[in-house]
Amino acid sequence: MTKSNKNTIQEKDAVLIGAGIMSATLGIMLNQLLPEANIEVFERLDEVAAESSDAWNNAGTGHSALCELNYTPQLPDGSVDIGKAINIAEQFEVSKEFWAYLVEQNILKEPTQFIRNVPHMSFVWGETNVDYLRKRFKKMEDHHLFKGMEYSEDRSTLQNWMPLVMEGRRADQAVAATRMDIGTDVNFGGLTRCLFDHLRKQSHFKLRLAHEVRDLERLPDGRWKIEVRNSTTKRKRTVIAKFVFIGAGGGALHLLEKSGIKEGKGFGGFPVSGQWLRCTNPAIVAKHEAKVYGKAAVGSPPMSVPHLDTRIIDGKKALLFGPYAGFSTKFLKNGSWLDLPSSIKINNIRPMLAAGLDNLKLTKYLINQVRQSSDDRIDALKEYVPTARKDDWELEIAGQRVQVIKKDPVHGGVLEFGTEVVSSADGSLSALLGASPGASTSVSIMVKLLQKCFPEQMNAEPWQNKFSEMIASFGQSLANDAELAISTRKKSSRLLGLDELVEEGV
Repeated sequence: MTKSNKNTIQEKDAVLIGAGIMSATLGIMLNQLLPEANIEVFERLDEVAAESSDAWNNAGTGHSALCELNYTPQLPDGSVDIGKAINIAEQFEVSKEFWAYLVEQNILKEPTQFIRNVPHMSFVWGETNVDYLRKRFKKMEDHHLFKGMEYSEDRSTLQNWMPLVMEGRRADQAVAATRMDIGTDVNFGGLTRCLFDHLRKQSHFKLRLAHEVRDLERLPDGRWKIEVRNSTTKRKRTVIAKFVFIGAGGGALHLLEKSGIKEGKGFGGFPVSGQWLRCTNPAIVAKHEAKVYGKAAVGSPPMSVPHLDTRIIDGKKALLFGPYAGFSTKFLKNGSWLDLPSSIKINNIRPMLAAGLDNLKLTKYLINQVRQSSDDRIDALKEYVPTARKDDWELEIAGQRVQVIKKDPVHGGVLEFGTEVVSSADGSLSALLGASPGASTSVSIMVKLLQKCFPEQMNAEPWQNKFSEMIASFGQSLANDAELAISTRKKSSRLLGLDELVEEGV
């Protein structure tokens, strides 16, 4: 280690930027695979999981496609496509397998700190939507990942499932719902803190809070030089790393651009902000015990799918409705108003303009959301809680999401509502862009990232054996193998304290 003009230079095997669920997941995996590797995490804020991973900043649904209708679109011929739902359900099961392994290893000591059973329901009204939900149910109930799903149009049944939603509803309104008791509520902030609590105790791991990565560049030998500043002391550091992961949420795009890798050229970002209505009346909170998802408004982003949501945050039950979308030029909740304009470069301006022209409905939707009054938000809530009173709810600011814009040979640029892993050709740097259902599928995302960046090790016997130990279904398809899916779900549910509902669900 050398010092020069107060600038300390250190060498690391890996540097992870951002202390959210993605870096925590990758950090744990690397620590399991390479326990002697020197790993350092830099987080610009003074606490972990304070942006998109924080419980108040995301939906908290273990996104397993049990209730999210945007994962099961209706096709022009009237049929329902459940392909994306199967893929997401499979990935969430993989996440549970990995978390269960961490419980077995005593790395995660108390699963109730981050995961609990909460029924997942889809709810619609109107004949057209009821017909859609009925078709969706018939398609999904035949797949083993969704076995145990219930469907009903009977008002007394629905009253029992979700009394708050049915009270005061018009008797002549056609309604329907599906229910899955094996649904979960996941506090990704709590999970992230538990993972970092373990990592901080490892001798070769360092977590640096209030440290902002200001620049990075590739050296001639393929390693990366990373410039970091301590936000408290203003002291600068230089770190040389063999591998860099940019998992900084909305801040990842700027750092990807600074890296200069050709694979990152042409990417842009479109920020979408969010708000919740949080119930302040304990009697009303007590009456609802489910995550009830509806259909998104035409032109709205997936993160704006309305849901009436039971949450367990810091051990206390909460009830949220929303999220209401908005527009901000910030890429992070604690970001800068200059984030969007400063992200526009010569190589991505065409994709961004093209995506903007193709998504004028989304722009109009966001403008209308921004213009909403408190009474407008209560009116939207009343579609799900007819008896809602304004005095029982208060506004809570949710997190910031940056949807991916990338080049497209036909349209010039397209807006993506998912996650995108961008890696350099040599695998020395990888960045994660995008939003939902990222956190729920973080384990699968990190496995794919490691396959891209460490192909030799991933194909070698030691890593193959370790992954088979960490993820019971590794290298196999839960979507295609019903027996495997049932057995691994039972094991992970038992270890995570979800076992009392497994027999019913599968």
